[in-house]
Amino acid sequence: MMLQKRFDQVFEIMKQSFPEAEYREYSEQKKLMSSSRYLLLTEENEQNEVIGFLAGWELESFRYVEHLAVSPNIRGGGIGKRLMDRFMKQSAKPVILEVELPEDEMKRRRIGFYERLGFCLGDHSYIQPPLRAVRQQTLSLQIMSYPAKLTTTEFEMVRKLLYKEVYGAPSVYAHTYNS
Repeated sequence: MMLQKRFDQVFEIMKQSFPEAEYREYSEQKKLMSSSRYLLLTEENEQNEVIGFLAGWELESFRYVEHLAVSPNIRGGGIGKRLMDRFMKQSAKPVILEVELPEDEMKRRRIGFYERLGFCLGDHSYIQPPLRAVRQQTLSLQIMSYPAKLTTTEFEMVRKLLYKEVYGAPSVYAHTYNS
């Protein structure tokens, strides 16, 4: 499938699946496609249309899942689990992801999905830096890790690397959000 069409389909699912604050603007998201560390796994239907995707990062000491989403009308059919399994089996490195705080049923179900895959919910407070220049507010999230829960030292290393590599946040910025 043409890369442009595939990217557009991924971006459309992203827009349907996440609040605007949780993904980059189109041009910024598309720029990531040229990074060797940015990974995009997709699942297509018989018509070669993207119906699910996992966007992640290959970092020095771990892999990071930035987005996992399935077309809203076909969720619950195992596509997300298949994408996560593929991503987790591609490397022996630990896998890290961010989840929203378990404040409602949907967010608790999402955490449960990852726990069933072997992820551990961390207890360190974590702030996601803004992904959009126009959005100045930050987002309180929690880190989940596989195959084991992060120690405080590991968590600090993960946070520092995510802030630098994924969010492009200067080190001064990282200190602003220390818990």
